[in-house]
Amino acid sequence: MKNNWLTYIICCSDKSLYTGVTTDINRRLAEHNSGKGAKYTRSRRPVFLMALRDGMTRSQACKLEAAVKKAHKLDKVKTLASTRV
Repeated sequence: MKNNWLTYIICCSDKSLYTGVTTDINRRLAEHNSGKGAKYTRSRRPVFLMALRDGMTRSQACKLEAAVKKAHKLDKVKTLASTRV
């Protein structure tokens, strides 16, 4: 079981939030900012890292991503920090 996955929240140029999972946050941020990341962030560049939580399996990271996406915008970072996986 590899625990090198992380869940992250980025802030887009329009102040919206995007949540995702990856094993390499620097590569993923570069993809988002180059327009090769998620379709959602392509027209909302540049993006900036707001928060992340690491040390999870892929399954745990995806479950946390789903929980964060369900949270109200003001509670997303708090959900990321407090949800047990």
